Amino acid sequence: MSEESMELYDLRVVVDSIGGRSVCGLAVGDSFELVNSAELRIPDGKHFCVYALQSVLPLLPAKQRRLAATDWLERDNLVACPDPEERLVMRIERTRTVRLDPEDLT
Repeated sequence: MSEESMELYDLRVVVDSIGGRSVCGLAVGDSFELVNSAELRIPDGKHFCVYALQSVLPLLPAKQRRLAATDWLERDNLVACPDPEERLVMRIERTRTVRLDPEDLT
């Protein structure tokens, strides 16, 4: 590990609530993890809707980093799926901290 290693959070994205009908087949508690900077892991036998996924993906690189306490993204962790009929809300959780060497990443 070089002197310039960095710390990132591993994340879990969990379906927090569904206010309508689940068109995509997700249920409260369904989840995926983002680990080691860029590894997306979905539990065996499960799926995750690509439309829900696309709404949360842009926020994940920022949530992987330590942010200022006053940053809105440090405090907020809920993301809505774009399907208005489902009203599906996901929660981003930080699960652990990992040290990575930037030379090992692209």
